[in-house]
Amino acid sequence: MSVKILGVSTGRKNSNCDILLKEALLACQEEGADVTMINLRDYNIIDCTGCTSCTIGMSQGKNTGCVLDEKDDKKRIMEVLLKADGVIFAAPTYDLQACSVFAKFAQRSLSYENAFLESIGAIEHKDRVSALIAVGGSTRSWQSMALESMQAAMFTSDFKVVDMYLATRVPAPAQCLLHDDMLERMVQMGKNIMTAIQTPVEERKWLGEEDMGWCPNCHSNALILGEVQWDGLHFPVECQVCGAGGTLEKAEGGKWKFVIQENGLIRDRTTLEGRGHHLEEIIHTQGGFFSDPEKRKIAKEKLEKYKSLNFKTI
Repeated sequence: MSVKILGVSTGRKNSNCDILLKEALLACQEEGADVTMINLRDYNIIDCTGCTSCTIGMSQGKNTGCVLDEKDDKKRIMEVLLKADGVIFAAPTYDLQACSVFAKFAQRSLSYENAFLESIGAIEHKDRVSALIAVGGSTRSWQSMALESMQAAMFTSDFKVVDMYLATRVPAPAQCLLHDDMLERMVQMGKNIMTAIQTPVEERKWLGEEDMGWCPNCHSNALILGEVQWDGLHFPVECQVCGAGGTLEKAEGGKWKFVIQENGLIRDRTTLEGRGHHLEEIIHTQGGFFSDPEKRKIAKEKLEKYKSLNFKTI
């Protein structure tokens, strides 16, 4: 069977995102892949309502799906996406991060959390890889959370990110066509995706720029000061994306590097095991609320104040 590759764009039609994505997909196709491409702007995706139906189900060991599955195109797209061997996403950068079209699609994916669905036998495990393209009009300074916000969307569907690229200073439609180096980089991205798929799962690794990002685990460029987690675990510094824990150490030339602790990958969000700890948190926190009548009673009584409190609107 041929390798299945899906390209997902969230940019303007035939502009920078579409162009760069098509160049990468063409490289995949030339290596024998069965390629499909969609632009999410052509589909109806409803915002997550925050109903928590999916996580309530998780806390009870049930697969409830999403209450919106039959009302828009999310489920139809996911059925294709989850059968793919590799997916390449492309999104324009708005206000430092991936655009709202991408975010709206990504935030509806919690009901597809593979770590949970596999744990209850609802689905069989499938290894997948992905690559990410973010496009904006400025340098990384004004795209500082673009790739990182896209990376965060890869966890639930269990996509191993093997390559990422940030296209900078191309704000105008199709302006990337003035940069042959960008197009050449997309060809390499397509080849990297195919290389990863053809590599045994246990040997798959990062194939993008070797020194990209602060984090040696996921190559994100975002670190945060660690805080005590729900069960007491604490790291001085954490990767904002994958959750790797460690500290900063002085490197050669007066520079700094992020060094992951011995147990720093225990909450690695890029793995099923790491995300399994978050499922435990959901069960403990949300499940602990719904299974305790006294807690629900207190919340219900206090809620009356806010239900009757109204201010003028517009």
